[in-house]
Amino acid sequence: MKFGNVTTPNNVFLAPMAGVTDLPFRLICKEFGCGMVYTEMVSAKGLLYKNEKTNDLLYIDPKEHPIGAQLFGSDPDILAKTAKEVAKSDVDFIDINMGCPAPKITKNGEGSALMKTPELIGDIIYKVVRQLDKPLTVKIRKGFDENTVNAVEVAKIAAEAGASAITVHGRTREQFYSGVADWDIIKQIKANITIPVIGNGDVKTPEDAKRMLDYTKCDALMIGRAAQGNPWLFKRILHYLETGKLLEEPSFDERIEVILKHAKMLIDYKGNYTGIREMRSHLTSYIKGVHGAAHIRRALTTVESYADIEKILESLRHHF
Repeated sequence: MKFGNVTTPNNVFLAPMAGVTDLPFRLICKEFGCGMVYTEMVSAKGLLYKNEKTNDLLYIDPKEHPIGAQLFGSDPDILAKTAKEVAKSDVDFIDINMGCPAPKITKNGEGSALMKTPELIGDIIYKVVRQLDKPLTVKIRKGFDENTVNAVEVAKIAAEAGASAITVHGRTREQFYSGVADWDIIKQIKANITIPVIGNGDVKTPEDAKRMLDYTKCDALMIGRAAQGNPWLFKRILHYLETGKLLEEPSFDERIEVILKHAKMLIDYKGNYTGIREMRSHLTSYIKGVHGAAHIRRALTTVESYADIEKILESLRHHF
């Protein structure tokens, strides 16, 4: 896929997810063929006020390209100013989040709350684009709720204001992540604008990926929650799209190798205390659906060291 001066190696991307898609996880997904990644969502105000933790979220590795920095906010001038500064870094493009459903974000009129003010969205994009020499993309939802489904209108405004591509999650803010994603809204948007459209929502398998591409005609896919504990999904989707054949699920040994690699990368990057605690949630995702693993779930949520992880995973081997 091409947008602005960015060309991706394929059209299967990793969604930005707060607390999940940090540097180690992004690098692992890239190893499995992910075509594009984004930083975790970063507060424009946090950048403006030089918040150190906010700045840490923008650290990237050369192996991540192409990568976008995802910002959130609702003030056009603040977003324009911070986007201009962030664009001076090694990121390939800027993305603005207009789809996050979290109450702590929407209560400030940010994230998916912006879907209620299409004119403000246009103002934000217009002002940000004019401060950048790199592409600007946006991520939106179907609407704020079922009574205000306005994604097609918002997508047209975004394109006219200068966005280079748009990601559409086929759920309203009211749905959060429940129910079924509406692929029809993605299809409608693709039929109404000329900039690339990235489809997001309910792509959990290689077959889902092909169905979304075929049905909506979108230019690319964004994989979110389905990639948690399952980074090889990218490799399996790409193989299926290319050959029509399904690769087998990873073996137990392959799964363990990735889990331990992920844990080591997190510990090296964030230190043992933080790295281990953040790895706990990844561990339960990695073993989801693994035969005989249910009884170790609680143990994995209380690990204190890399050695603990090794020991617990080794106890699973007799099931295979």
